[in-house]
Amino acid sequence: MAFTAQDVKALREKTGVGMMECKKALVEADGDMEKAIDFLRERGLAAAQKKASRIAAEGVVLPYYDEETKKGVVVEVNSETDFVAKNEKFMGFVEGVAKTILATNPADVEALKEEKFNGTDRTVTETLNDLSIGENMKIRRFERMEGIVSTYIHAGGSVGVMVGFDVADESKAADAEFIAMGKNVAMQIAAMSPEYLSKADISDEKLAKMESLTVDSALNKPDSLPMPILTSLINEAIDGKKWSDEDSSTYQGLDNKQRKNFVNFISKEAYETLAEIAVSHKAEIVENKIFTGLVQGRLSKQIKEICLFEQEFVRTDLFQGSVKAYIDSVAKALGTEIKATGYIRMMKGEGLEKREENFAEEIAKQING
Repeated sequence: MAFTAQDVKALREKTGVGMMECKKALVEADGDMEKAIDFLRERGLAAAQKKASRIAAEGVVLPYYDEETKKGVVVEVNSETDFVAKNEKFMGFVEGVAKTILATNPADVEALKEEKFNGTDRTVTETLNDLSIGENMKIRRFERMEGIVSTYIHAGGSVGVMVGFDVADESKAADAEFIAMGKNVAMQIAAMSPEYLSKADISDEKLAKMESLTVDSALNKPDSLPMPILTSLINEAIDGKKWSDEDSSTYQGLDNKQRKNFVNFISKEAYETLAEIAVSHKAEIVENKIFTGLVQGRLSKQIKEICLFEQEFVRTDLFQGSVKAYIDSVAKALGTEIKATGYIRMMKGEGLEKREENFAEEIAKQING
């Protein structure tokens, strides 16, 4: 019996199984819809879809590196509970997925599902459904990296990191000091979650936006402005009768020490008025060299927080300075040149809806059958 693309679509809508598996089922069933459904049930695929509506935001992130081929991958496989990540069968599956990715080089997760699992005659999807763990499990994403790579996995797979290096003398990559350095940099990435490798990777547009936001933030928080500018704004608020008589009188009654914390003495309305005055003088204030210095200082601090090379190395017991300076110090000690070329950082369940546990409701359901 022949079947059409519409039949494949209809089977998918009935079972929730992927298009390729539905097509295979219809081929096996010679186009008979009911037999195709039975075929999927026999293979456990249709049953697996019953779990698919349950939230899978736990699981594990695994960085896997093959030193022989110098290829690596970071893969995230989700489950419903964190307990399953401790299951040997589940972890074996995740590692097998990583090896399959490196061996078959799939374009995306959907293509990966149709690949033969780690040299077996079963597909990745079939192997996943063969697992009798009883939870909804999904391969969510993966990213690959080639070359000399260091990896780090945090807290049982909650965060996985892979960082690539360009080493002038590649033989030095086997040195214990290089291996330790690579792991330390990967740990830095896991802990500090940089957005960029270096300042050079930030676009001019992004830098301009950061500067603009920093300017606006400073103007809307007038107590953080340089004292000469702040004093001028307060004088305008008082002399121009923009503050209430009570706020003006209160401020004028403060001594020099108290005026440094004047926010604690004036009303909320007075503070908001001061911010409005500051914003109204934006064009004039941004030309002030003192203000320019303040903005550049704050911008520099932001860059040090979001760029790996500019971040302060967290292992101060090993090295005090930036991450870039730490890498350079190890390169000097090994007598070669080392450059970090990129990194992958994945956090388990990042951006996914989390399941809200309601134990009272769960117990009530069990009591009521």
